[in-house]
Amino acid sequence: MKNTVVLSVLLLLSIHQVLSASKGVTTSLKAKWSMTPFLLETSEFIGEDGNEKFWQFIDTVKELTVYKQGESVRSYYNLIIKKAGQFLTDLQVNLLKFSLALRSYSPAVHASQQIASDEPPPEACPAFVSIHGQRSCSTKDIKKLLKAAAGRPRPYLNKNDHTYPGATKTDVPVVILYAEIGTKKFTVFHKVLSEKAEEGKLIYVLRHFVADPKPQKMLLSGYAVELAIKSTEYKAVDDTKVKDSKTVINDEDDDNDVQGFFFGTLKKSHPELKDQLVDLRQHLLESTNDMAPLKVWEMQDLSFQAAAKIMSVPKFDALKVMRDLSQNFPSKARSLTRVAVKQEMRKEIEANQKHLSETIGVHLGDGELFINGLHIDLDVHNPFSILDILRGEARTLEGLHNLGIRGEHQANLLRLPMNAVDDSYALDMRHPAIMWMNDIENDSMYRSWPSGVQELLRATFPGVIRQIRRNFFNLVLFLDPVQEESVELVKLAELFYKHKIPLRIGFVFVVNTKDEIDGFSDAGVGFYRLLNYIADEYDLSQALMSMLYNKVDVGETLSVDTLSAFLKRKFPKANAERILGIESEYDDRRKDGALFYKKSGLGAVPVALFNGIPLSPDEMDPDELETIILQRIMDTTTAFQRAVFMGQLTESSDVVDYLMEQPNVVPRINTLILSVDRKYLDFTATPDTTMFSFLDTRDKTAVVAKRMKYFTNNDDDGISAVTMWIAGDFEKVSGRKLLLNALKHVEKTSVLLSNNPSGKPSEDNTVLYRAIWASLLTQKNKASAEFVQKLLKEESRQLLQQGTKMKELLMQVKEKVDAFEKKFNTLEVDFIRSQQLFCRDVLKLSPGQRAVVSNGRVSGEEFTVEDFHLLEKITLSGSAEKVKAKVKQMGMNASDLVMKVDALLTAAPKGEVRRDVHFIKDSHSVLHLAPRENEVFYDVVAIVDPLTREAQKMSSLLIVLSQVVNVRLQVFMNCKAMLSEMPLKSFYRFVLESDVGFLANDTVSPGPVARFVELPESPLLTLNMITPESWMVQAVRSPYDLDNIHLQKVTGIVTAEYELEHLLLEGHCFDLSTGQPPRGLQFTLGMSRDPLMYDTIVMANLGYFQLKANPGAWTLRLREGRSEDIYQILSHDGTDSPADAGDVIVVLNSFHSKIIKVRVQKKAEKMNEDLLSETSESKGIWDSIASITGGGSKKDVGKKKKEDVLNIFSVASGHLYERFLRIMMLSVLRHTKTPVKFWFLKNYLSPSFKETISHMAEAYNFQYELVQYKWPRWLHQQTEKQRIIWGYKILFLDVLFPLAVDKIIFVDADQIVRADLKELRDLDLEGAPYGYTPFCDSRREMEGYRFWKTGYWASHLGHRKYHISALYVVDLKKFRKIAAGDRLRGQYQALSQDPNSLSNLDQDLPNNMIHQVAIKSLPQEWLWCETWCDDTSKLTAKTIDLCNNPKTKEPKLTAAARIVPEWVEYDNEIKRSSVRSVKGLCLRKSTWHMLL
Repeated sequence: MKNTVVLSVLLLLSIHQVLSASKGVTTSLKAKWSMTPFLLETSEFIGEDGNEKFWQFIDTVKELTVYKQGESVRSYYNLIIKKAGQFLTDLQVNLLKFSLALRSYSPAVHASQQIASDEPPPEACPAFVSIHGQRSCSTKDIKKLLKAAAGRPRPYLNKNDHTYPGATKTDVPVVILYAEIGTKKFTVFHKVLSEKAEEGKLIYVLRHFVADPKPQKMLLSGYAVELAIKSTEYKAVDDTKVKDSKTVINDEDDDNDVQGFFFGTLKKSHPELKDQLVDLRQHLLESTNDMAPLKVWEMQDLSFQAAAKIMSVPKFDALKVMRDLSQNFPSKARSLTRVAVKQEMRKEIEANQKHLSETIGVHLGDGELFINGLHIDLDVHNPFSILDILRGEARTLEGLHNLGIRGEHQANLLRLPMNAVDDSYALDMRHPAIMWMNDIENDSMYRSWPSGVQELLRATFPGVIRQIRRNFFNLVLFLDPVQEESVELVKLAELFYKHKIPLRIGFVFVVNTKDEIDGFSDAGVGFYRLLNYIADEYDLSQALMSMLYNKVDVGETLSVDTLSAFLKRKFPKANAERILGIESEYDDRRKDGALFYKKSGLGAVPVALFNGIPLSPDEMDPDELETIILQRIMDTTTAFQRAVFMGQLTESSDVVDYLMEQPNVVPRINTLILSVDRKYLDFTATPDTTMFSFLDTRDKTAVVAKRMKYFTNNDDDGISAVTMWIAGDFEKVSGRKLLLNALKHVEKTSVLLSNNPSGKPSEDNTVLYRAIWASLLTQKNKASAEFVQKLLKEESRQLLQQGTKMKELLMQVKEKVDAFEKKFNTLEVDFIRSQQLFCRDVLKLSPGQRAVVSNGRVSGEEFTVEDFHLLEKITLSGSAEKVKAKVKQMGMNASDLVMKVDALLTAAPKGEVRRDVHFIKDSHSVLHLAPRENEVFYDVVAIVDPLTREAQKMSSLLIVLSQVVNVRLQVFMNCKAMLSEMPLKSFYRFVLESDVGFLANDTVSPGPVARFVELPESPLLTLNMITPESWMVQAVRSPYDLDNIHLQKVTGIVTAEYELEHLLLEGHCFDLSTGQPPRGLQFTLGMSRDPLMYDTIVMANLGYFQLKANPGAWTLRLREGRSEDIYQILSHDGTDSPADAGDVIVVLNSFHSKIIKVRVQKKAEKMNEDLLSETSESKGIWDSIASITGGGSKKDVGKKKKEDVLNIFSVASGHLYERFLRIMMLSVLRHTKTPVKFWFLKNYLSPSFKETISHMAEAYNFQYELVQYKWPRWLHQQTEKQRIIWGYKILFLDVLFPLAVDKIIFVDADQIVRADLKELRDLDLEGAPYGYTPFCDSRREMEGYRFWKTGYWASHLGHRKYHISALYVVDLKKFRKIAAGDRLRGQYQALSQDPNSLSNLDQDLPNNMIHQVAIKSLPQEWLWCETWCDDTSKLTAKTIDLCNNPKTKEPKLTAAARIVPEWVEYDNEIKRSSVRSVKGLCLRKSTWHMLL
């Protein structure tokens, strides 16, 4: 058989000699910064697991770079991985390799390098220290620099800085070492600094610094490249010849079959025929790359046919087949039409689709990915964020695996709903100590109000508080009547009461509780007794109002004299002694308020509760409290409405009970317990050494936990849901009291303890603890607990000190006395030393310090019995009860397992809810890949239609994912039936690798690239880069027109080199006074030595702004001028500096998006000023980077008088339109004497245009600027390049240009100007923000093509005209003033959800908004277009536009030469100018080389 195949091959080769060279496209993307060493990136990866591991790794690789010299790059890389493997599991090593392939931590390394260069480094210095601004290259200078350091300002430390874990002192100098780890110079510095840090003499911080970085740039991955098939209805290809590239390309994937041949297998069997097999494969591919259009009936089943093809191959090849079909679909479509689809598959897919739609809301054709039940939205996530998810999941998965939980049990525990930590805990206010002033439900004054909870859903005007006879809103004030603040607060409460605000108001009066105090000596006690007396005569509200209203002035305090005088005046017949004296009859429950207050754990009085939630001290200001309470009422109404709508709150519900049964309600407020900032122990380690002092924190925890014994009072099932771990010095009163309180609480809780003696453990200072331990080892639970409680009492302590034997105390509980005595006398103190080490190194306690650990969560040291109740409630309500139930189901009855699992799951970051995704049937429509047994695995479920954009991305992602980690994979074919058009119209490559690649000579491969081979030659293709949201990339090298790739005209490979030019810093800004975005506010971004590198304007939509940056530490400021004059920054979130710092420091150290929030406020004296009303803004946005973009836009900045400049904006993509653009520019310049500044959208310009524009500017004496803006993530994305460019023409006019530009004129690239555009700029727009020319009506033969005269447009426009977007003038001042940009974006967001709307986005949108944003119709002569205008009107035309003609479809170049006589002349002139500039450039280069 084999010989037959070979003969067939040779026969075919003899018939078809394929001589043509392989054609294709390769695309690469480089970082802007130099390559970062793998060792430094590895240290950052390990640092993510904690500071301790980072420094242990540093110590291990101190001088590793010495191996660089003698080893190959591959060997050195393997050595780094081996060293890292000492601190990582096998799974984590695989994730490390993946992160190194992604270069995921390169930005973190380069950020440090950038900060170092900002210092700057001393010359010829391989490593240096910076001590409070003073730098040195030698360790000898450290002592001298430290002496005077205190007099210099301390350096600002970033959140991600690596601080050596020495003595925790904050008042010592900070020494920052800039060095490359692994080098000898680093080791010298590290030795000195680490020793001094351990002695507490300094704080030692390490930042990466490579003295001599490699010049080459890194190739990046984690992005996609698309070759979209362009419409050739109108020919738009430049006819200028391009010199072909000589690059060759390797055949990509021999494993896929080509017309039944598996060329990978054939090449292995017949290596001698390799060249001929390559030629045959190429020929067969070219013959199958049939791009002939399919009939509609042939398309209908393509999705099912693709699924059938995928499911028919061996399962390990199925993902590759899916990748091949989706990513090369245009050339695979015809072959798919011949695939038969089984009926069983159809029925199974339909059944699963119905089930998925009902259970998780996934509809047919949708693409969704789930990892361990977490939904991975591929529109939001990229490989970098997925790596983070894999790392986060790895900790949990490995922890469960190490605890013996495998398979389905793992999935069940992961899916447990974890209550997110809530920082708004409420105190239960159903307490008799609260004196309620009113009751909305029962008081007669509210009788006319409706009582139904459904009233909440009735529509009202915004801001109206609904008056419903239910206690929805409750305010409790804890007051000391003698404090002056109480007067104002009571008056405010009376104000709420008098105005019938639906607020139930209660008081807790905290007064002196001593029995001997009377009302004549203590005003507080007198107040309380008098209040009770009046309440008996009247009601409580009357008592309060008559008591304090207008009797005590604000700023004064209540006195005994005031009370006595009031009593005599108001109740002259009353017996003052009987009311206020020691034997008062009105002293009932005086102590209750103080006791409730004390048990509540609330802060200093006065304090208020709104529906049980304490208000912060800042909110207790009486001037602010009224507004705060009313706002709380409005906010809480929304939650009640939701509860009513969902049926959780019904007519029969008691509203107060409903409120107090919410999970955030607690019996006591203790900030130590309720704090959001929580630390958990990790019990999941499996240490393999017994040298306790050498173990890391995880291993120490595991060892100590394994040796522990428990006091238990288990539930009936023998398992405790909560385990309390008490640490302290039990020879001290405080330690014994803490343990005693814990044991009193041992109802459903296990208790274990660790001794943390104040001194070195000895037999004398560990008597009590050894007795407790001996009791635990020899006694039953109940007896042991009784004995220890007795032992902890002070009288027992005194008896022992008087000489009583320990066993005599035990005999009183009548248990195994002999066994106890033997164990007590033989216990060594060594195990106590290990516990003391555990307390010091893991719990971070100083000797003798106490701590309570509840299910692994470390809390503070002051604990009452009530605190233990609270801690148990919080632990149980979190997840402990649920974990216990699951552990019981597994048949693993162990309290410590519940503790360990609960600690692991609760410590994991809280994300979204995990979904349980399963299928009704999975035989024919679900691809299954089983995981390797007895290893940690990820449960991955993909739902995807194999012929969608999601499949193009997901197929590559799943292949790499299965190479990186152990997966249990299910892929459901979510096919869409009855297709009416081609589902995919592009070729696609997702650039992603699982590990660093090496060449045959053991050097690192150049890096990942996107390779397109065996492409059909007939279609016209456009190249699109699909990158993570925060990346701004640009083409930097390619001789080809990447917008119009036509392989028929190319011999060889089309190469495109891109660069990651910027990482984006995004933000949202709001004015705290108004709550609105400050439109027109400008921010600047820079570094300490160059504070103004980039700047931007805040838009009104979401207060959004964006700034270009790169890895490093950046400072965000308000721009000098009106922004800084009028506004000040008050606070910020998501930044790397304190929230109240004036300078906002932002560190960019990853490929992830960085989004910050900035709150500003007008300065007091500028409250009435408007940013946009002033016409003078000193400098324009982006002026600061004109030197980068060329054109000399800064040369006249110093001039006082505003220069008369004609600002022209245009966009272009592709060589043809750039050719038109140059001609348009020349025509503008020919017809004006006014200085011209051109503004070009940089995003889509070719490398050749960017290289030559500066020469043209020099030759023709104009200014130019390349502006850039990334399409915001929140604005509906367009996928087609042409539509994206249209969007840029209209959607960002308010933020693209500086405030200094008053007017801008947009001119299409394919336009020729015949008049002075100054005339258009100076035209009166009559109050409109922009002016457009209406479409011509004069060419009658085109009447049938005028779509705006019928249907929607005719009815929408009414008597108005439809305008063309080829030329328009914008009054930017007016445009911003009326928020036109924000309105346009808002309307675009609404309309663009429908793919059939805005077919001509750039002109449909302003025409659609004509009623909201007026258009000034320009005189017809301003735009003439042959398609719509008659020949007569051409004579007066001021501009000629080369519109497409839907009737003739005439190519642009032909039309240009025919319609515009001067066009050819302009074209030739620019060609001659280009030749001169290229020659001049070459001459300068050669002269430079000669000088060198």
